[in-house]
Amino acid sequence: MLYALCKYVLIGPVLRLFFPCKVIGAEYIPDSGGAILAGNHTAVADSFFTPLHMKRRVTYLAKAEYFTGKGIKGRLKKWFFSAVGQVPIDRGGASAAHAALATGVRLLKAGKLLGIYPEGTRSPDGRLYKGKTGVARMALEAGVPVIPVVMIGTDKVNPIGSKM
Repeated sequence: MLYALCKYVLIGPVLRLFFPCKVIGAEYIPDSGGAILAGNHTAVADSFFTPLHMKRRVTYLAKAEYFTGKGIKGRLKKWFFSAVGQVPIDRGGASAAHAALATGVRLLKAGKLLGIYPEGTRSPDGRLYKGKTGVARMALEAGVPVIPVVMIGTDKVNPIGSKM
């Protein structure tokens, strides 16, 4: 419920108004069935802009730190990311991420769109770095396509370290 509320009422209209985007290739997103949206990651805003321009709901594998913060701010982050249906992933290594990748495969087999950033973190300088193997492993296990997603300019809208 919060996902739809954010997308269509709270956050989406503001992003569309102040940051109009040019979307190319949305027709390659299947209308149904599982698929992985594998994108570059230059800003936190990437995870807000991509779903805004998809007809279908996108579930992301989000860093576990969003779910483990301390204090009021930490509890609010955990509530928000859980309420919009994101899945925590421990980025400490392949064995640590196993549970999240298994959840990703389960979601893909259930016909969901799964967003993931193969590099495992935001790019510090906008360049593309070596990706991890989780995307390929999930795609092969679930038998779903991988659709590349490129975001350009989100690092200008939401630079690393900015509050908004």
